[in-house]
Amino acid sequence: MAIRTGQDYINGLKTRQPEVWLEGRRITDLVNEPNFKQPIQEIAKLYDMQHDPKYKDKITGICEDTGERVSNAFIVPKSYEDLMKRRDLYETWAEATFGLMGRSPDFLNVTVTSMASNAKFFEKYNQSWAENIVNYYKHVRDNDLFLTHALINPQNDRSKAAHEQKDKFTHLGAVEETSEGIIVRGAKMLATFAPIADEVIIYPFPGFKPGDERYTLSFAVPIDTPGLRIVCREPAQNGKRPVFDHPLASRFEEMDAVLIFNDVLVPWNRVFVHNNLEAGNTVYAQTGLSQNTHQNGVRGLTKLRFAQQVASRIADAIGVDGFLNVQTQLGELVQSVETIRALLRTAENEYSINENGEAVPSFTSLETIRGILPKAYPRAVEIIQTIGAGGLLLSPTGCDLEHPELSGDIAKYYGGREGVEAYDRVRLFKLAWDLSGEAFGQRLVQYERYYSGDPVRKLGMFYSNYKKKASFTMVDRALEQNETEKNVSLN
Repeated sequence: MAIRTGQDYINGLKTRQPEVWLEGRRITDLVNEPNFKQPIQEIAKLYDMQHDPKYKDKITGICEDTGERVSNAFIVPKSYEDLMKRRDLYETWAEATFGLMGRSPDFLNVTVTSMASNAKFFEKYNQSWAENIVNYYKHVRDNDLFLTHALINPQNDRSKAAHEQKDKFTHLGAVEETSEGIIVRGAKMLATFAPIADEVIIYPFPGFKPGDERYTLSFAVPIDTPGLRIVCREPAQNGKRPVFDHPLASRFEEMDAVLIFNDVLVPWNRVFVHNNLEAGNTVYAQTGLSQNTHQNGVRGLTKLRFAQQVASRIADAIGVDGFLNVQTQLGELVQSVETIRALLRTAENEYSINENGEAVPSFTSLETIRGILPKAYPRAVEIIQTIGAGGLLLSPTGCDLEHPELSGDIAKYYGGREGVEAYDRVRLFKLAWDLSGEAFGQRLVQYERYYSGDPVRKLGMFYSNYKKKASFTMVDRALEQNETEKNVSLN
């Protein structure tokens, strides 16, 4: 099939009947469900961009294996130029969604691509695993699939390992092996976009202890696989609110879900890791992390830049951007954006070629971005809230603006500085409140805070990895010079 259109994607959704639960309802019509309908359209628009002459050659290319056109997410980068082709895709799609959809299809497609290009990792443990991940990559590439994933165990008793939980299968684990495959039971989170994805891939997050072998699983199955239950969180918006009043939430809501596997059969050819502590603790870091971190960096930069621009427009609309305290906050945001932008360029320019011939952006620079964004984005939202102040809470609805009895008052009292009419100011403030105050906006903040897991743990891991590679030669040289000077003075 190669690159899909938006209609191809929607038609695929119509052919499936996954077990999706939302607000106590079993959803049987995904495409017309009010809470999913517009996000589905937004994903479809991304697929349509692959066929748009304006973007086609920028975000897709010809596959050497098949001769078909595929997304640049499926390129195995061999050079700086290839990395830039990847970036063009990330940037184009992020710009289309203002960086608000963190789990657009390119994220996991590039992850699977990197897992396959690092098949030697799997081969160390099991030849079949290596073959399986390569074949799965080709399946996703050739059908241009949209994946979700779930890495984290439910938040039950975090003080205990998976095998120590009250119920043996609270966390997703292997129940038994059969001639057809592995039977798995238990739950995983946090599966963003699960109801409207094509398939789900599971891979382990490090932290397994002896006794956890059955939980070290990596596999992929279609989202409508029998026994797989998708339990969605409460919607950030009810799917019926007007676009005018909720310009972002109505379009870019990413539904999150817990995946419950009730004795699901995973065929052997879809198994990538099983019953191996070492593989389970290292697969996450060694088979794709740096590549999807590149995607996240580009997407995160777009999202932060969008928040910075919203803050600037709010300040301008009400004439406060001449105040020193406001300028200080806006300047802080600009510097955050420029810091991330510079780190991205550094990561790309200081790429390396790994043992498999794959071009990999600088790990240190990308990990630095992952450490900054969880602080910079919530701060950007806080600045929007501070500058907008009470005005963010008081916007009338679109219906109010259209009512003849209210229109005069609204025009008089809801305008901004000279030249900013009430309609434009209200529209801007609604967008800002959607981004900074509503449930949708707060989910975006929480998402960024914990995008990479526990930020404290991540920073500790970052420094440990940095220390292993750093030489601290400047300190050695300074000490040697001091010793030399001391000997000279003694003589």
